[in-house]
Amino acid sequence: MRRRLCLTLPADLLDRLDDLAQRKKLSRSAVAEAAIASFLSPDAQDMREAAFTRRLDRLSRQSARLERDLRIIADTLALFIRFWLTITPPLAAEDQAAAQVKGRERFESFVETLGRRLQQGGGFLAEIPQDVTGQDDPSAGKSG
Repeated sequence: MRRRLCLTLPADLLDRLDDLAQRKKLSRSAVAEAAIASFLSPDAQDMREAAFTRRLDRLSRQSARLERDLRIIADTLALFIRFWLTITPPLAAEDQAAAQVKGRERFESFVETLGRRLQQGGGFLAEIPQDVTGQDDPSAGKSG
């Protein structure tokens, strides 16, 4: 059973409806019915919600990886600083200048090595096995 619906539309929208109906060789009622059915379709809403859910899940996994990586970096830096401060003896005043020159040379070498490594891709965190960090990889088996 079909029931009648009377409505008013802005002139430009009615012109667009007429144009589409002529191009598709359909009645205005058929075009309007298809548009309303599409708008009210729960499938479209479900598909939109599923897409948002997938995006949020991907963002959650990325956030978990960032938290893990930052924790590893902070722990690594803290461990290095503690180790360095523990084993580095104080220098005599006359050795300070030579040590500063040597320190600059070592730092420049470090920066060059780091640059090469970053160009190659990968990185230190990728070398750390997941079981060492005590955390399951939230991205295991997924591409993101």
